[in-house]
Amino acid sequence: MLDLLIVHLADKTPDPTEVKAGPLGFAVWIFMILAVVVIGFSLVKQLRKAQAAKDAGLYGDEPVQRTEETDASATTDER
Repeated sequence: MLDLLIVHLADKTPDPTEVKAGPLGFAVWIFMILAVVVIGFSLVKQLRKAQAAKDAGLYGDEPVQRTEETDASATTDER
């Protein structure tokens, strides 16, 4: 019981209204945002490489010839 009294008297926890994140918290948030952007660009790059490998037939599929003319005609036919 005496231990609880000592801890209660020695505890100087600030009120929630007195606590601020400060510049370090802001820097952490900026770093996290930049990390997500870098990971996103890396994901897109890897997906493009995997699609190119699939089109080349490296995964056991038939090789695919993709040209801009066939892609453009496919989108105009759908309209």
